[in-house]
Amino acid sequence: MNNHITEPPTPDKDLELMDTQEAIGITRSKEVEDGGGDGGGFEETGEEEQMNGDAQEVSSSTTQHDTEMEDDDARSESTFTFKVHNFSKLKDTVLSNPCYVRNLPWKIMVMPRTNQSQDRQPQRSLGFFLQCNGESESASWSCNAVAELRLLSVREGQEPFLRKIQHLFYSKENDWGFSHFMAWNEVLEPEKGYIKDDTITLEVWVSADAPHGVSWDSKKHTGYVGLKNQGATCYMNSLLQVLYFTNQLRTAVYKMPTESDDSTKSVALALQRVFHELQTSDKPVGTKKLTKSFGWETLDSFMQHDAQEFLRVLLDKLETKMKGTCVEGMIPKLFEGKTISYCRCKHVDYTSSRTETFYDIQLNIKGKKNIYESFKDYITVETLEGDNKYDAGEHGLQEAEKGVIFQTFPPVLHLHLMRFQYDPITDSNVKINDRYEFPERLNLDQFLQKADTTPATYVLHAVLVHSGDNHGGHYVVFINPRGDGKWCKFDDDVVSRCSKQEAIDHNFGGHEDDVNLTVKHCTNAYMLVYIREASLRTVLQEVTEDDIPQELIDRLLEEKRIETIRRKERSEAHLYMCVQVVLEDAFSGHQGNDLYDPDKVNFRIFKVKKSATLQEFLEQVSESLKYPVEQIRPWPLNLRTNQTNRPTLLDLDTDLNKQLIEISENINPWTLFMETVPPDSGLKALPTFDKDSDVLLFFKFYDPRHKRLHYCGHHYMPISSKLLELVPLLNDRAGLPAGTELALFEEIKPNLVERLTDLDRPLEKVLDELMDGDIIVFQRADLLEDLSLELPSCRDFFRDLFYRVEVTFCDKSVATDPGFSMELSQRMNYDQMARAVAHRLGTDPYLLQFFRAQTYRDGPGNAVRCTYEGTLKEMLVCMKPRQAKKIYYQQLSIRINELENKRQFKCTWVGERLKEEQELVLYPNKNGTVADLLHEAKKQVTLSENGSGKLRLVEISSYKVTTVHSENVNLEALSTGGTRSYRIEEIPAEEQPLGEDEMLIPVAHFHKEIFSTFGIPFLLKIKQGEPFSCIRERIQKRLDVPDKEFEKYRFAIVVMGRQTYITDDEPVNLHDFKPHPNQSSIPAKPWLGLEHVNKAPKRSRYNYLEKAIKIYN
Repeated sequence: MNNHITEPPTPDKDLELMDTQEAIGITRSKEVEDGGGDGGGFEETGEEEQMNGDAQEVSSSTTQHDTEMEDDDARSESTFTFKVHNFSKLKDTVLSNPCYVRNLPWKIMVMPRTNQSQDRQPQRSLGFFLQCNGESESASWSCNAVAELRLLSVREGQEPFLRKIQHLFYSKENDWGFSHFMAWNEVLEPEKGYIKDDTITLEVWVSADAPHGVSWDSKKHTGYVGLKNQGATCYMNSLLQVLYFTNQLRTAVYKMPTESDDSTKSVALALQRVFHELQTSDKPVGTKKLTKSFGWETLDSFMQHDAQEFLRVLLDKLETKMKGTCVEGMIPKLFEGKTISYCRCKHVDYTSSRTETFYDIQLNIKGKKNIYESFKDYITVETLEGDNKYDAGEHGLQEAEKGVIFQTFPPVLHLHLMRFQYDPITDSNVKINDRYEFPERLNLDQFLQKADTTPATYVLHAVLVHSGDNHGGHYVVFINPRGDGKWCKFDDDVVSRCSKQEAIDHNFGGHEDDVNLTVKHCTNAYMLVYIREASLRTVLQEVTEDDIPQELIDRLLEEKRIETIRRKERSEAHLYMCVQVVLEDAFSGHQGNDLYDPDKVNFRIFKVKKSATLQEFLEQVSESLKYPVEQIRPWPLNLRTNQTNRPTLLDLDTDLNKQLIEISENINPWTLFMETVPPDSGLKALPTFDKDSDVLLFFKFYDPRHKRLHYCGHHYMPISSKLLELVPLLNDRAGLPAGTELALFEEIKPNLVERLTDLDRPLEKVLDELMDGDIIVFQRADLLEDLSLELPSCRDFFRDLFYRVEVTFCDKSVATDPGFSMELSQRMNYDQMARAVAHRLGTDPYLLQFFRAQTYRDGPGNAVRCTYEGTLKEMLVCMKPRQAKKIYYQQLSIRINELENKRQFKCTWVGERLKEEQELVLYPNKNGTVADLLHEAKKQVTLSENGSGKLRLVEISSYKVTTVHSENVNLEALSTGGTRSYRIEEIPAEEQPLGEDEMLIPVAHFHKEIFSTFGIPFLLKIKQGEPFSCIRERIQKRLDVPDKEFEKYRFAIVVMGRQTYITDDEPVNLHDFKPHPNQSSIPAKPWLGLEHVNKAPKRSRYNYLEKAIKIYN
């Protein structure tokens, strides 16, 4: 199993690099370390066996760079050896003692291996592997490393036999090496010099990146912390670290005034927060609040973007935000340089130039060895001559030199290496992985127009590295924080110290077959940050706590305090329950079933421990409502079997000391009606309620004249009392004269209200299934039969209510129209609905057209005919229960009954000069002809003064005119869709009439390939035998193209996918343009092609998964 590196020559071609877990005949199930006594091993069975041999010896060494680290175990590289005694008797796998690199245990793994060679003879070999973190049970760790596996020679001066590996070690591939490192008999052969006294010495040099997914204390090892990756934000994390370590910028960001900013939308505040946490935190810092302040959705965080594009957008946004503040101009002060673009005539004294600013320089690296070659390429002078001469105004076209020279370089220089370039063959961007060198110190004086006051000498501060290809990959950044040559690697949340070679030399790029193991596949520098030596102290000035405004520190600390509280609340949320309390004043004004609308009522919310008793809860409510406990009584609101929501009894005698979780039956949130003493009653406590003999009733008064309900309170009634006794109470509460005859109804469930007749009988006999929370609706009896009222009885009112629905009407022509809502009856027919909507819009109902909403997505569906015989309910039949009910409409210029007999026909109109196309929407009769369509078009278009006044309909496909339709063609025969479209145009006067020796030919534009057609095609009249130069003149006049540009046009007759170019002196032959018979049933129609450059703006070549980076806030 290869790991994609070039191996050095070996004595045995069958040696194979592999992970032991994939080795044939070996199954690791148990490891036994040698502990200073006899070595241990295991076979396929996993049973421990004694190994024939003495103790194995392990020694290790570190490089000088590593010894500088405060914690030896955290070193980046080490070399360690393992002596295997009694090698010839080795039967099983043996592991060395661990050597710690990057805080992970690394071991040498040795084993005898056997495989079948080509001649079918078993061949025994030495298996040599490097194992990392082998005893860990975690599945989330990973560590990238390069290593040399060496078999040391026993002879002094003889080189070891070595092989190299590069691998990402993780739980499923925690060892990597060679199953056949060297043939067994070659190891045992004394002449080879690898064995002495039956002992061999194995050595491993390993260099590892800081691991992910394990406990790695970046702050402890480096003094800095990383940034968490949200999914694909490594490009952003790398650049944020670069900006953070541009200390002068960091200080300016801190000083941006953000006191009044919205904490969720302010980019400046979010960046201050990230920088402050990077400066003060001991753990990796999150960036979700920052990306949220950009206005990004979650998906944006999972999309790979271009790092340089993001940097430009962010710096532009910061520059805008800094305007008008004490740090205005800081971005250009740090990053802005200037170039002069010039054109200098060679033979006349004329030069034009303009000064341009830049925040970064894009350097071409293709075919370039280093940064100096790229800068020389950047300022290369281009000679303008021949067809490409420079237009020097009054001097005319002149030979000239065109170029760019640098006027000034900024203190902080961002260099973008153009590793991604467009490949026209594949029509996509490709990554250039060629070797490209850049120095630690860079002098750019030679590229300046004139020497600056200080030398343009720069020190390398950061190297942004990309691993992968055009379709994605990973970004890390190497930063020299203090400019003193001590480098750190920032890989998202992991920060580690690294050598200068790792930061610079290893990121030059190149291909694996021409460089050593330090070059990783497709890993190379993508962007460089240099700081001017003269500005180094200023740009990298130390940022202390004193440089951060105290108000900002206080705000960020307060945010953290609130977040800590919320985090605690979330962690303890399972211990609490929510109790929703509704008071009686919420019942007033309710115009529906039950006592209140749960979607509209304002609950008093109480967060209570589930273990709290009812008594404790009532004391909490008492304190909140400012009522003594004896003046409140809870009534849980329960859903009855008939889907009504009514108060039910709570037995305070037995439930006061029970836990809420038990009383509520684990319902969360739990809803209660909290009864209180009426404020003006003068009562010291609520009246007693006998659960066996009393019932709680609620009352509503119905006013049929205004079609409204009025809440009239509640009352405790003995179940043995008669309904008649309620009448005086109800008259009083409704403000009716004493003795007013009332009609009483019981509200049972939606659309079911029954009249109560025998008022002199006890409640328990009259009310069906008498329960606490029953509702009695009453009204004046004399209005029950009043025919002048629309809804004379409350039964009528509740029936109407049952069919009432709230519908949102949205304008179909406005994509984001929020619409307006109306409460309508589901029993309405089309005319009633149209009249209601037209009244709201102030228009004629017949000038409206309605459309059903689509069921699968938000948007208009099929039109509703004005003759529709169904009800509004049927128009909304596909709506989901809790989804907002929508109907779309559009206002018409003709009446709907006329429109429905017509067909909508979309086409374009093009004027005489063929410059711009205008969309037309026409409404000819459904059974009409092309003549009817042209008649409708005449009402909307403006004809030319000297034109024929006649119109024609042409069919366009792939930017070519394919057909001119006769006026008597039925519109039903014309189908739209695909690449086919229709155009209406005025027939030019010179085209009528056509002689026998004349014909109309289609003309189309193309560029290079005849299939690359573009622009507006047209028809042209030609005459048999006329010179082609006359046709050129007519076309130029028709298109209004300047002479200089028209000279570059080429003309060709195109038929059956082939073009034949025409010269000016050729006479026209009409036969060339007549349909050519071919194998298909439809003859091929020739057309005249105009070949020239397409000057229309091209579409951006974005990857289909990408979109441009935007910071919205």
